[in-house]
Amino acid sequence: MVQDKDVDVQKTEKKTDPSKVGVAFIKYATYLIIFFGIMWFVINYIM
Repeated sequence: MVQDKDVDVQKTEKKTDPSKVGVAFIKYATYLIIFFGIMWFVINYIM
């Protein structure tokens, strides 16, 4: 007697890889530092 079974295999991966999160944090922190540096320059020297 043959038994046919339907088996669904699901593989889940973590989307929060610590290295990718760290790289994204450093990237956006750099953008913020550049933005605030430009704003500081505008406030002190142009206005």
